[in-house]
Amino acid sequence: MSRLSPWSRAARAWADLGLGSKGLIVLALPLAILLSGIGALHLSGRAEAEAEARVRLTFAIQRDIHEVHALLAEAASGVRGYRLTGRRAFLEPYIKAEALLPETLARLRQTTRDPEIRQRLARVDTLVVQKRRGLAQLAAMPGAGTAEGVEAPTVAGALVANKAVLDALRAEIDAMQRRESQLLEQRQAKADAERRRTWTLTAVLAGIGLLGGLAAAQLLFTGIVRRVRGLERDAERLERGEPLSLADEAQDEIGRLARRLVQAGDLLRSREAALREGEERYRRVIEGVRDYGIFALDLEGRVVSWNTGAERIKGWTADEILGQHFSTFYPAEARAETPMRLLEAARRDGRVEDEGWRVRRDGGRFWANVVITALHDETGTLTGFSKVTRDVTERRQAEEALGHARAEAERASRAKSDFLSRMSHELRTPLTAILGFNQLLGMDGETLTDDQRHGVDQISRAGGHLLAMIEEVLDIARIEAGGHALAPVPLDPAPLLADVRDLIAPQAQAAGVEVRIEGDAGLSVLADRRATVQIVLNLLSNAIKYGPAGGVVTVTLVGASGRVRIEVRDEGPGVPPELVDRLFIPFDRLDAERWSGAQGSGLGLALSRGLARAQGGEVSYHPPGATFILELPASPSHGQKPS
Repeated sequence: MSRLSPWSRAARAWADLGLGSKGLIVLALPLAILLSGIGALHLSGRAEAEAEARVRLTFAIQRDIHEVHALLAEAASGVRGYRLTGRRAFLEPYIKAEALLPETLARLRQTTRDPEIRQRLARVDTLVVQKRRGLAQLAAMPGAGTAEGVEAPTVAGALVANKAVLDALRAEIDAMQRRESQLLEQRQAKADAERRRTWTLTAVLAGIGLLGGLAAAQLLFTGIVRRVRGLERDAERLERGEPLSLADEAQDEIGRLARRLVQAGDLLRSREAALREGEERYRRVIEGVRDYGIFALDLEGRVVSWNTGAERIKGWTADEILGQHFSTFYPAEARAETPMRLLEAARRDGRVEDEGWRVRRDGGRFWANVVITALHDETGTLTGFSKVTRDVTERRQAEEALGHARAEAERASRAKSDFLSRMSHELRTPLTAILGFNQLLGMDGETLTDDQRHGVDQISRAGGHLLAMIEEVLDIARIEAGGHALAPVPLDPAPLLADVRDLIAPQAQAAGVEVRIEGDAGLSVLADRRATVQIVLNLLSNAIKYGPAGGVVTVTLVGASGRVRIEVRDEGPGVPPELVDRLFIPFDRLDAERWSGAQGSGLGLALSRGLARAQGGEVSYHPPGATFILELPASPSHGQKPS
C-alpha cells in the first residue's frame, strides 16, 4: 500500500470524523475568528479609551492651570481693593484662593506627566508661595483705606513686588497652557487614529469571520450534500431492486449509513427471494389443494384468484370465472340476499362461516361449507376477502342417514320400553297370584312335610326375586321414557342412611358383614327419599354380596361445595379395569362365572344411575378398591360445610 501524503491523511481523517465533530469544527472556526475579533476590538477599545482618557486629562490640567491663575489674579485684586477701601469684603477672593490653591496645585502635581509641564509646575509652585506670602504681607499692613496706607513706600514696594511675581506666574502659566495645547492636539490625533484603527480592524475581522464561516460551511455541506445525493441514488437503485456497491468508505455517520444501506439491500433482496419462493410454494400448495376451493374476492365480491380445488368443486376454469361476482355460485332463490349478507358479516366481524346449497357450472347443486375471511393491509384497511369452500354433500347425506337411524333407534327404544312395561304388567299379575297362593300354602305349614315346606320357601324366594326384577325393569323403562316421577325435597341424609342400614341388616347379618356410617353431620340434600333409599340399598346390597364374608362396609357422608357425596366402600378387590366401562349397562352381569352364586339381574347399577340423574345427581365408581359414590345436590336452604 502506497504511503499517503499529509494532505490525503488529513482528508481521510476529516472524512472519518463524525458529523457532530465536523459541525462543531465548522461552528468553532467562525466563533474562534469572532472571539479573536472581539479580543482585538477589546484591546483596540482599551487603547482608544486610554487616548480619550489622556485627552480628558489634558483638559483637566488646563482647567486646573487656568484656575490657579484666576485664583491668584482675583486674590491680588481683592487685596488691592482692600488697601484702597479698607473694606474686608474685598479679602474674600484672597481667602478663597488660600483655601483652594493648595488643593488645585496638589491635583496638578498628581495628574501632570509631561516633563516640561512638571518643570514649569515646580517654578509655579515657588512663585505661588511667593505670591501668597506677598499678598499676606499687603493684607496685614496697617492703614488700609487711607491715603497713607496706599502711598507708603513699603506698601508701594510690596505692590510692585507682587505684580512682578504675578507677571512671572502669568508667563509660566501661559507657557504651560501652550504646552498643554500641543499635548492636546497630539493626544486627540492619537485618539482619532486609534478610533480609525478600531473600525478598520472590526471590518477586517468581520470579513475574515464571514469568509471563514462560509468556507467551513461550504467544506462541510458540499461534501455532505454530495454524499447524501449518492445515498439518494442508492435508494433509487434499491427501490428498483438493483444491487448496491459500497462507494463511501468514510467512518462517519453517512459512511455507516451507506454501509447499512448496502447491507439492507442485500437483506432485502434475500428476503424478496425468500418471499417469492414462499409465494411460489404457497401458490403451488393452493393450486395443489383439490378438496377445498380457495379463492379471493375484491371489495365488491368479484373473483380475483382461483385454485384447482375451486375448479374441481364448482366446474369453472380460472379464465371463465375471474372478474365474475361470487353470487354466481348461489341458487337463484338465495342469490339476491345471501352473498351480500355474508360479505357484510365478514366485513363487520372479520370472519363468517355458512353452510348451504351451492351451484356448479353444469347447474348441479352441492351442499357446501363456506368460510369468508376479511383481508386487511398493515394499516388495517380492508383490501378484500378470502373464501374457502368445501363440498360436504356426503357428510350431509351421512348426517341425514344418521338422523334417520337415530329416529329409528328412538322408536325402537320406545317400542322396547312399551313392550317391557306391558310385559312387566302381564307378568306381575300371575306372579302376584302365585305368591298369594304360596302364602296360603305357607299358612298350612303344620300339615306340610319338610320337602313341601322347602318347596314353598323356594317358590317364595324365586317369586320375590322375580317380582323385584320386574319392578326394576319397570323403573328402567320409566326412566328411559322420562316418566319416572320424582319429588326432590330437602332431606337430612344421616337418618336416611340409618333407616337403610336397618333395612339391609338381615342381608348383612346373613353374610357376617358389618355396616358402618361415618362422615359429616348436619348436612342436607335435595333429593327424592324413596329413590335415594333405593339407590343406597342397591349399592349396599352389591357391597355385601361382592365383598368378603365377615368384612366391613363403610358408608361415608362428605359435604362439598354445593354437593353431598355418599360413599359406599367394601373390602373387596374391586372391578377389573377392563370391565369398568360395562358397570352401568343394563342386564350386563360382570364376571358372572366368578359370582355365579350371587343373585342379581344386572339392573341395579343402571337403575341407580338413572334414579340419581333424574334428581340432578350421579352414581360413579372410583378405583382402586370397590368404592361407589352417590353424589346429590345440597339443599340451598341449609348451609354446607366446606370440603
